[in-house]
Amino acid sequence: MNDLILDHFNNYDFDIRKTNDARFMDQKVTPDVLCIIADCVIEFISDDNNKIFTANDIWNFEYTNKNVMDIFRKPSVDNINAENEYDKFFSQPLRMLAYSWILKLEKKSNRNFYQINNYKILEYISIKERNALNFIQIYLEKLLNDSDIFEFFSNFFVKQDKSSYWYLRNGYISFIIENTNINWKVEAWRIFTKVLNPLAFKYWKYWTIKWHISKIPITLDELLYNRPNWRDIWKIKSDTREEHISKLWKDEFKWLALYNYKMNKSKKLIRRLYQPNSELQDEFSNWTATQVHHIFMASEFPEISYFAENLILLTPTQHLSKAHPNNNTQVICRDYQLLLIIAKAESIEKSLAKAESYYSKEDFVNVLNTWLQSSISEELTFSEIIVEVDKIYNLSY
Repeated sequence: MNDLILDHFNNYDFDIRKTNDARFMDQKVTPDVLCIIADCVIEFISDDNNKIFTANDIWNFEYTNKNVMDIFRKPSVDNINAENEYDKFFSQPLRMLAYSWILKLEKKSNRNFYQINNYKILEYISIKERNALNFIQIYLEKLLNDSDIFEFFSNFFVKQDKSSYWYLRNGYISFIIENTNINWKVEAWRIFTKVLNPLAFKYWKYWTIKWHISKIPITLDELLYNRPNWRDIWKIKSDTREEHISKLWKDEFKWLALYNYKMNKSKKLIRRLYQPNSELQDEFSNWTATQVHHIFMASEFPEISYFAENLILLTPTQHLSKAHPNNNTQVICRDYQLLLIIAKAESIEKSLAKAESYYSKEDFVNVLNTWLQSSISEELTFSEIIVEVDKIYNLSY
């Protein structure tokens, strides 16, 4: 996918000295916000890739309203008191997508009208936050190189001290004030954090926090809009599963909404990729596949419930007679589960071989290790991974 993004970017010049546009990046352009906005755009246009829309169209779309309210714990989009915040939340990511030519932008009477210019990359961004972050990182490097200021950043990534940090920060701020309509240092600095920190994460380097250089390399949660409680969803190795689940649901409504949103998005993806065919070819696969099944039950493993790597498309018979014997969805057939793991591994391997962006081996291994409480390496081939799973599976059951 990186090659496709780079090929797209090679068609455009993002030089800030030529565009004089300060909104190439902004405060609300975080991986999680960009991901959900891209998803909302795709839902809004449905099958009409030529549909024209505004930020308000996305803002007032029912699908958007429900998910943004529930996941980001914001008031209803109809709330007048939240209007200014929502305007930034929707308009800033859309404006960045237009600057990068993923969307086309036409201004009429001070209103921005958008249309999709590159559906495939927009879809990639919408799938998961990691994809959105990868896009942001590639985009920022292209933009900084086009603007001939990447040397400030590369110098800092090599030296990693206060002197190189101040050289970078002051050089960047001066450049922005000189070449855009921003004339306030604080405003330039706010956008500076959104430029430096995603790149710092890519190279595992120090970052900027409260006008200063950090003392440790940046972590993913620092890049997210939902930052304050996001770390609760990652299991600390010293925690028991019960302790982790307890933390996970500390803010139960919010995390249920987030997990349900991600799970439903992944289920739609799986159906779109494989229907009407089952991913597991056996004697029960000759009917239309309509059931998206959790290989590892969501009730037992909520932290991996939304991963596409944990979901598989099956026929009703495969799902309710074989995967869940006697239609009991609280029970898993362990032997059939192993067949599903093998089938899912084949689906993922084929997809990755075609350079598609729907899955990652890293996430597949994470799903398996969470279930098995093991340490299978993502450096293994898919065949070797299945051999390891089979070994552990036979020891466990």
